[in-house]
Amino acid sequence: MEPITFEKINQWQKTYEQNTLQKVMRHAVYNNALELCVSVQENMTKNQNHFSVEIDTLKASDQLTSGRCWIFAGLNLLREDVAKQLNLEQFELSQNYIAFYDKLEKVNTFLELAISMSETPIDDRTFVWLVTSGIQDGGQWDMFVNLVKKYGVVPKDMMPETYQSSNTATMNMLINTRLRRFAQEVRNLAALEKQDEILSLKEDVLQKMYGFLCTCFGIPPKRFRFAYADRNGHVHHLKEMTPQEFYQNQVHLDLDNYVSLIHAPTKDKPFHEVFQVKYLAHADGMAVRYLNLPLKEFKQVIITQLKDGRLVWFGSDCNSFNDKKGGFWDDQSFDYSSAFEIDFAIDKETALDMRDSTMNHAMVISGVDLIDDQPLKWKIENSWGDASGKNGYFIASDSWFDRFVYQAVIHKKYLTEKQLADLEKEPKLLEPWDPMGTLAR
Repeated sequence: MEPITFEKINQWQKTYEQNTLQKVMRHAVYNNALELCVSVQENMTKNQNHFSVEIDTLKASDQLTSGRCWIFAGLNLLREDVAKQLNLEQFELSQNYIAFYDKLEKVNTFLELAISMSETPIDDRTFVWLVTSGIQDGGQWDMFVNLVKKYGVVPKDMMPETYQSSNTATMNMLINTRLRRFAQEVRNLAALEKQDEILSLKEDVLQKMYGFLCTCFGIPPKRFRFAYADRNGHVHHLKEMTPQEFYQNQVHLDLDNYVSLIHAPTKDKPFHEVFQVKYLAHADGMAVRYLNLPLKEFKQVIITQLKDGRLVWFGSDCNSFNDKKGGFWDDQSFDYSSAFEIDFAIDKETALDMRDSTMNHAMVISGVDLIDDQPLKWKIENSWGDASGKNGYFIASDSWFDRFVYQAVIHKKYLTEKQLADLEKEPKLLEPWDPMGTLAR
């Protein structure tokens, strides 16, 4: 391994000090964010808020300081159906309610996996992944469907936000500390062949975690009455019902017919094959499952669904080329390479393989701007509140979409016969640390 020498450093510094552009950039970035110093002014005119295909949606929601974007995006789809049925001008379903049961299910899954791995080597990669990851706020579409089908949904008034549900870091830290201790306790008991004590310990920890979640999130309602005022100001009262009954009666989206598509152009994931991620599932729910499609097909089914007036839940890398204040994602609006004289270009396949980019945020596509049926930009319903973007809505350029959108949830009726046939293939199993196993947060 060749070391860095002071002779080389002196040579590099002499060369650098002769570079006028970098002197100017050094002054510019001293008191300014890097992205502000490389903005491409002439490109900003593309980001106009007009779309040839646009679906009217309700006011933007706000996940605050939590990683529940996937829950917010999922409920943003469902609430549109409820608002239409009840003629509501503004409405939200309780994100806290779904997050409560997601945490409980994740705790149970962790406990079960820790027991199943109690005799594996402590440096086994899967075990290390389990205890390192712990439980998180993030999730996937299939996990959202599992929760809604099992626990139903409730209006936000029935289980409003708490400080802990909106600011989850400390709560998650405490949960994970207890779960990791459990993993060690189980290993100790397994070494002593005390299987009965393992099961008793699991029951005790799960019960206490339930109580901890009730303290942090509140107690989830089992039955409730819902009163609301419609767009015309008329007040209505629904009969008392369970969360499952509210879902069955007021949400008419057939979640069983929605499937996850991905665009992952890596050699280990051939197109038109189905993939399933190990361990990314609640204990009694369906596993996270994808059909990988070429980019052209991937985008076409999204456009087809939007044209039919249906929103699209999708997952992307929101950290790349984003202007939160201006409300857009556009890789062409930031020129880092020219500013710093370094080639930062990286293709989507390499970015996935080298872990430079993964899906880290779920949102809703509510529109697209087309010319000759080709997309120019996309309208995005975010969950960062209405103070960001344009009242909480963002624009994504089509070039950014190509590079950083990885997943979309589509109703089966918009798929081709071949795509439907591909869905029936036996899934290839992906390890939980695969880029497609990343949880949107």
